[in-house]
Amino acid sequence: MADWLIERGIGEERALLVENGDVIAAKLRWPGELYCGKPALAKLVSKQSGSRRGLAVDDDGNELLIDKLPANVQEGQSFGVQVTRAAIAERGRLKRATAQIVNKDRPAQLPDQGNCFALGANVHRFPAGLWDEVWSAASSGSIAFAGGEILVSTTPAMTVIDIDGDARPRDLALAAIPAIAQALRWFDIGGSVGIDFPSIAEKAGRKEVDSALENALGDWPHERTAMNGFGFVQLVARLEGPSLLHRFAASRTGMCARMALCRAEMAEGAGAVLLVTVHPALKAKLKPDWLAQLARRTGKQVRIETSAALALEASQAQIIGA
Repeated sequence: MADWLIERGIGEERALLVENGDVIAAKLRWPGELYCGKPALAKLVSKQSGSRRGLAVDDDGNELLIDKLPANVQEGQSFGVQVTRAAIAERGRLKRATAQIVNKDRPAQLPDQGNCFALGANVHRFPAGLWDEVWSAASSGSIAFAGGEILVSTTPAMTVIDIDGDARPRDLALAAIPAIAQALRWFDIGGSVGIDFPSIAEKAGRKEVDSALENALGDWPHERTAMNGFGFVQLVARLEGPSLLHRFAASRTGMCARMALCRAEMAEGAGAVLLVTVHPALKAKLKPDWLAQLARRTGKQVRIETSAALALEASQAQIIGA
């Protein structure tokens, strides 16, 4: 049976769905963020003329786009809402969070999608290597499989999955499907997804790939097109918030800074000082409050040093005497 495990990290909360020691799915949340399913109290600040849409602000100053506004709701009025999609940062713009009004006449329609963080089992640490494996795959945007690899990237329009390998097109496409199913769940991908399979000339071969993809994604809610003659398949799933890939694209230094603290928490050894070595670009991302939390959690004096020889993703931590 698969169970959600929750690790309350510094600057982020991490969730892994684990079954028999293997990661099935992953989610990530940063403090203060709105998330899909979250209830909130918001005030309408503007209405779009000629439509039922408006802009509201919650008590923390987060902006939310409200759809299907009742005609009697006026600017300045407060009401209960439920978040339907978290904000998503993209190149050059921010997609605001969206929400719907909820009250006794219009009860919430969505389950609280953050429930895995509330109802999962809190653990001090995930089983060794599991989060590292997911994080590294998302950082590189790739997952290898026998005979090739998939490359996953975000664009403003959709997430794109490319398949690279040397096998025959049909064989390569079929071999890639388990990795595609893995990436969708590991990276918490939603919205529009385009899969660029190798072109398969035979209609029977394309149908075989369609069938294999249907089986692999049977428990992943979505709609899907059949493979066209150029090998392209489009998936559409509910978009609830930023995927791990979106987070790396919008804030790689933020992701890497949090991972540096995660690794530092796991450092072992005798000594009074926890030495954390990071790329210079990460030092400014390490907030004083985060470092204070790290010191409290480890019981060590925290020292931060920088090395330009380290990649952003390759932070190091060790315990030393002084």
